[in-house]
Amino acid sequence: MNKELEHSFVTQLEENQNIVHKICRLYTNNSDAHNDLFQEITIQLWKAFPKFRGDSKFSTWMYRVALNTAITLYRKSKRRVRTQDFESVSFKIKSVDYDDTVEEQLKLMYSAVKNLNDIDKALVFLYLEDKSYREISETLGISEVNSRVKMNRIKKKLRTILNP
Repeated sequence: MNKELEHSFVTQLEENQNIVHKICRLYTNNSDAHNDLFQEITIQLWKAFPKFRGDSKFSTWMYRVALNTAITLYRKSKRRVRTQDFESVSFKIKSVDYDDTVEEQLKLMYSAVKNLNDIDKALVFLYLEDKSYREISETLGISEVNSRVKMNRIKKKLRTILNP
């Protein structure tokens, strides 16, 4: 691939990498699994990037690819995420240290969210990221009405989990 495409990808990935970190935190339980999933999502984003048409924002497209990758890998193996060799990819991105203490106050919420099914987890994640129901529906491939109904049901379910 040409250097311009690679530069565009790396720049946008660096600007939006916290999206991937948050998804990794949601679908993993330790730092090794987090790093493995981050690596796999990055590879899948790179493979899919030439097909990105710009019909939506890069971040919306990134959410969709990252969530689909996480959900697919999570379903295949809940214990260990299989990855590809990252060394074979020629570009390097500047990594931002992910500080778990920044989101310590959300620990209980993450714990409760982990009890949800994969699609509900993704919906809650996007909701917590202040995405509109329109963006949520585009990212998850469901109707806007369906995303609203699902979110209301999830809120009730989370209240039950957090306040038994």
